[in-house]
Amino acid sequence: MGRIRLLSDTVASQVAAGEVVERPASVVKELIENSIDACARKIEILIRRGGISLVRVVDDGCGMDRDDALLSLERHATSKIRSAADLQAVSTLGFRGEALPSIASVSRFRLTTREPNALAGTEIIVNGGKIDIVRDGGEAPGTQVEVRSLFFNVPARRKFLRSENTESRNIEHQIHLQAIGHPQTAFTLLRDDRLVFQVPTTETLGDRIRDLYGAELLERLIQLHGAASRKVQIRGFIGQAGLSRQTRAQQLIFVNGRAIDSGLITSAIREGYHTALMKGQYPVTFLFLDLDPATVDVNVHPAKREVRFRDPNAVREAIVRCIQQSLERGRTEWQEKFRAPLGVPAGVPGKVAPNLRLRPEVSAPEESNRELPHLGSTVAGVVDPGRAIKTHQPPSPGPVKRDGDRQQFQIIGVLNKLYVLMENADGLVLVDQHAAHERILFEELRRRMEEQGVPSQKLLLSQIFDLPPRDADWVERNMSILQKMGIGIESFGPNTFKVDSLPIFLNASDPAQFMRKVIDDLKSVSSSSSEMRLGEEMIAKTVCRHAVKANDPLRYPEVEKLIRDLLDCDLPYCCPHGRPTMIQISLAELEKKFGRKV
Repeated sequence: MGRIRLLSDTVASQVAAGEVVERPASVVKELIENSIDACARKIEILIRRGGISLVRVVDDGCGMDRDDALLSLERHATSKIRSAADLQAVSTLGFRGEALPSIASVSRFRLTTREPNALAGTEIIVNGGKIDIVRDGGEAPGTQVEVRSLFFNVPARRKFLRSENTESRNIEHQIHLQAIGHPQTAFTLLRDDRLVFQVPTTETLGDRIRDLYGAELLERLIQLHGAASRKVQIRGFIGQAGLSRQTRAQQLIFVNGRAIDSGLITSAIREGYHTALMKGQYPVTFLFLDLDPATVDVNVHPAKREVRFRDPNAVREAIVRCIQQSLERGRTEWQEKFRAPLGVPAGVPGKVAPNLRLRPEVSAPEESNRELPHLGSTVAGVVDPGRAIKTHQPPSPGPVKRDGDRQQFQIIGVLNKLYVLMENADGLVLVDQHAAHERILFEELRRRMEEQGVPSQKLLLSQIFDLPPRDADWVERNMSILQKMGIGIESFGPNTFKVDSLPIFLNASDPAQFMRKVIDDLKSVSSSSSEMRLGEEMIAKTVCRHAVKANDPLRYPEVEKLIRDLLDCDLPYCCPHGRPTMIQISLAELEKKFGRKV
């Protein structure tokens, strides 16, 4: 007798449901996506016992007539696509026609729906995939779906569910994703009949972020504007330099309105921030990509969490460029934090105002010079690479103006021989003199080495090594870039390469193994990256040793020059390691500390 048998419809339905319905949050996701595709403007979600006992989703969408309602419970019945050609350009969130029958096959299911102009609606009750009751219903226009006793007939799946609190948190996260992705829709979540959150319809993404995450976070975000390329439209918000999290929990990515997980986009975001982000930290992003649906394949994952791009390199480059440009635009706003207060309060008549201005010397030695690390003869053509913070005739302390009074800053003093205290219209600004000087030296040294070439030295013995076909193809296409980075590499046969020189600042005991690691690292780097990318880590470590340290006293002119040089940097917000160079303490925060405001 044959060993292969045809599965029964019940078992086949439960197997298919296992791909779509992983946990209660999966049910909520699928039902909300159906509501959004039905043009709902208001969606209400009720859960009990973490969604295991009950999930109810009510919307005010277009609804269905009886025939469509019954057909929606058949596998692969959908209104979203009609032919295989439609599958190549999916513009809706759902399209497979699997969600409702999969959910109904592993729960006690109730569907009530009514079209806006219909006199009566339709109510359908399903138990474990079998339709029990079909009758008229009197609910409001729209669709209501109740899912009770999830996995009651699949105990093996039910025992793998987490605690009720964990499942509730997963549901709440899923609703947050949908609410961020669709600000034009109002969302309400009730847990065990208790209101968790309620967000109204909003006109802008910024309003929705404020409603869900608070105004404080929104103030620290930078808005992305316009098109990054002809093929990719990018919008949304990203965190300012220095705003990061220890996990990717607030790194939200949407492609054509669909929340996704993408290693390609995550690495592109990281590359866009580069030295503006500390290692091990993740930026806060609300990133929206709008592409031609024909250039995105969404039919690659059972839960539709992953997508595939027709031109992934173009998408990656667009994201990197957009983030870099946005951070550069944010530089002007960042510089405004150094602007001195517009007015100084008048003194009290009859009283002599105390002299609180910065002293010409803040416990400084006769002269303090901080130079760039000297690379000597290793960098051809570099003469006197030092960049000193030199002392000139001390000006009178106070507001310092530059470039026709376009920029000014008010220096108060130096705290603990480390933090430069500055005043602006918003309150108090503290600048870390070590981090600020690191950024100045880092950009100066990198720029000089880019202009005059990356120093390299010949290996005593050339190294020959083999690469897998894909890596070999990448090296062939990018050999000129590697050579500009100081790597003397050339082809030495099929999938074989020879290296005869490496950058002088790299200490590689095994050049062949080093090259394999370099190729893996550089494959994730933008094509517009600096030619000094290989040496940036070395530069960062070197300038860290040569920058002014804590307890290094600086005179007022030196502090003034430090701040001016920092403002001229490409990324003045943070040091090469991603630490912030300055922080702002607002007047409101100070008033709260002193009890002036509650």
